[in-house]
Amino acid sequence: MDRRSFLKTGAALSAASIVPFARAQELGWRTFEVSTRVELVGTGPARVWLPVPSVNAGYQKVISNRFEAGSGRASIVKDARYGAGILVAEFGKSDTPVVELVSRFSTRDRAVTPGKPTGEKLGKAERSLYLSATELLPLDGIVKQTAMDITKGQKNDLDRAHAIYEWIVDNTYRDAKVRGCGVGDIKFMLENRSLGGKCADLNALFVGLARAAGIPARDVYGVRVADSKLGYKSLGKSGDITRAQHCRAEFYLEGTGWVPVDPADVRKVVLEENGGLPLGDAKVEAARKRLFGSWEMNWLAYNYAHDLKLPGAVKGPVGFLMYPNAEALEQGNLMRLDSLDPDHFIYKMSAREILA
Repeated sequence: MDRRSFLKTGAALSAASIVPFARAQELGWRTFEVSTRVELVGTGPARVWLPVPSVNAGYQKVISNRFEAGSGRASIVKDARYGAGILVAEFGKSDTPVVELVSRFSTRDRAVTPGKPTGEKLGKAERSLYLSATELLPLDGIVKQTAMDITKGQKNDLDRAHAIYEWIVDNTYRDAKVRGCGVGDIKFMLENRSLGGKCADLNALFVGLARAAGIPARDVYGVRVADSKLGYKSLGKSGDITRAQHCRAEFYLEGTGWVPVDPADVRKVVLEENGGLPLGDAKVEAARKRLFGSWEMNWLAYNYAHDLKLPGAVKGPVGFLMYPNAEALEQGNLMRLDSLDPDHFIYKMSAREILA
């Protein structure tokens, strides 16, 4: 293992953002540890890529990232476009491909009141980035037309963003049959009126429609790390979090800053809470109101990246990095393993809260 590289890169990803534990407790912060272990069958050659927490904000502080890669070589790198942290592990022909990442971080619940400044400013380059189309978020054609139809008559960005949020809650549904968190192909969803999906579909739809309406917006990719304290069994996960990945969304409001939203979790409450609830149920209404402007931070944010090129990969970019990814030798060729199928691409994720 390249420990020197780890020490340098781990420090870079959390520099000046470490919240001393006692101080974090005083400010209402909670501290967690998440472990991700990948063990590929057989020996190399192989490559493994893991998302490394790289979001430092008013609601999350990265404390440390440490890793082991056995006989392989590993280091943490940063994507130049989005700043996403990536653990890259490479294994030779005789190596056993095993890699483990352990991340510590602190979070606190987040609530943003539109019109009340958060101190977050959006520079010109960032504004351009979060108004740009991506492979799965085209901003023309049916996406543009749908955004214009939804926001017609709305007077400002707040009203436009809220109209998009409400439209998604009213018109989409969580589809339990979708693999993983979905893929976020919003053009396909709209063209085919196939408005079922999971978080990477429904929250991507919010982001794409917001951008098409001229509102900077972004997906935030992560994983649930603790049970909900708000009475929602469906909106939390602790212990074994191997299948607990979850994508959220934000939009930028001038004079306020980044505003958190999560229409996908409203539809998750509808499908899963108490065996299923109607949209008009009080529990759904409470989630619907709360999830425009706030997040319960029983969740780890990894990154904002789209169309991410994995360093050294034989295959092309991934739409987003929220799952472990790997390429291994199959039939004489390095092949990308299916990151949405943990029954065949075996990895294990666990979370624990670190208490005083």
